[in-house]
Amino acid sequence: MTDYPDLQLYIGGAWRKTSEDMPVVNPADEQQIGRLPRASKADLDDALSAAAAGFRTWSRTSPRDRADVMIAAARLMRERINDIAHSITLEHGKPFQQARLEVIRGCEFLEWDAGEAVRTYGRVIPSAQGTRYMVHHQPIGTVAAFSPWNFPMSQPARKIGGAIASGCSIILKAAEETPAGALHIARAFHDAGLPPGVLNLVFGDPAEISSYLIPQDQVRLVAFTGSTAVGRHLTTLAAEHMTPVLMELGGHAPVIVCNDVDVTDAAIMSANRKMRNAGQVCTSPTRFFVHESIFEEFTTKFVERARDIRVGSGMEPGVEMGPLANGRRVEALGKLVSDATAKGARLLTGGERLGNRGYFFQPTVLANVPDNARVMGEEPFGPLAVINPVRSLDEGIERANSVQYALAAYGFTHNAANVDRMVDGVECGNLSINTLEASLPETPFGGVKSSGYGREGGNEGLHHYMTIKNVSHFMQIEPANKGQTQ
Repeated sequence: MTDYPDLQLYIGGAWRKTSEDMPVVNPADEQQIGRLPRASKADLDDALSAAAAGFRTWSRTSPRDRADVMIAAARLMRERINDIAHSITLEHGKPFQQARLEVIRGCEFLEWDAGEAVRTYGRVIPSAQGTRYMVHHQPIGTVAAFSPWNFPMSQPARKIGGAIASGCSIILKAAEETPAGALHIARAFHDAGLPPGVLNLVFGDPAEISSYLIPQDQVRLVAFTGSTAVGRHLTTLAAEHMTPVLMELGGHAPVIVCNDVDVTDAAIMSANRKMRNAGQVCTSPTRFFVHESIFEEFTTKFVERARDIRVGSGMEPGVEMGPLANGRRVEALGKLVSDATAKGARLLTGGERLGNRGYFFQPTVLANVPDNARVMGEEPFGPLAVINPVRSLDEGIERANSVQYALAAYGFTHNAANVDRMVDGVECGNLSINTLEASLPETPFGGVKSSGYGREGGNEGLHHYMTIKNVSHFMQIEPANKGQTQ
């Protein structure tokens, strides 16, 4: 297994270093593991020029040939899975086996988009004789994409897959905290024969890069995954230049637990999923609204499982939850817990930092949390669950909808009528019943309200990377008997 990779920019099919860089830190021990190059304006100009040239080539490449390159790149990443997962665990902290699953998931995104590349069908609209109305789907152009730190490989893969499958070129600014996942993707595409300039990878100060790239005329789409606050800022910046956006933003997922379920199974499944990735997931189940008749039993089982979660370095066998991304997240969670308990919430387990080295935080459960506690309206983005009783499904739905976020939501019930009421009543982009899986390559993923705009994945996943061109063709009709002899 290799060490942490030598980090470089990837522009125009070539790797490059820069004169300025910044440290990359292992969150499990706070030790520096690499130096990240910072892109200058000259580097960004080179990336824009390379992307323009790459688009001219790639947009004229057949969908089948695009798909072949994508499949080849995914195959290489599957072959390199252990090296990639090792890098992810070092920079992010998640357990090694979970990092391997993330690599597989990223490959599945690319493979799905490769299949969709050959199915971006247009249509012919019925019309009068001598007229043809045709609808064409064409790649939108150069994409400026920004991926987050919580999934270092699968999140960049989603942006890259959508752009490249559609025939676009892309300039990806990957997260400075976790850059290696995107670098491994770029390596695989380079080795798979992707033409120069189609994929460009840059790192650096997020505000500087976004404020420079987004106003450029050749940038035709901004694709971003991250916080709602940053998403609003980038959307405003893009709107000033009439540039469309694809925004996958924050969440604060509710879970409605009805009284007809297996309480133990629902509680254990919920606790396991809540602590996945140390709770640093935009779809993480966080606000649990449990029918009052099973509230105490559900809460007890949930807390028992949360206390058993093994926390530690992701490289240690048996570890189920790694550290948070940085010290800021540890401080933020501590403040949310303090605020909630000061307002009357019950702290049932956790609530504190673990040790004094590494950004570890205890799996935490709060119960009977009042609505005026900050955690009820703010996404904790960490291993913190809130469990509150409700008297009815209607109350659960009302409380689920009480925040600005509406990305993912979950429900536990075996009653078909309850399912229908949740489907009709819960505000979200992704509703899962009796499962806590919110996103798959073959299903569309995205939010409503303040959780974003647009969809990634599924048949809808390539739509934002393409434009729709309507073609009206009038043909002169020759008389039927012209040129015929009697």
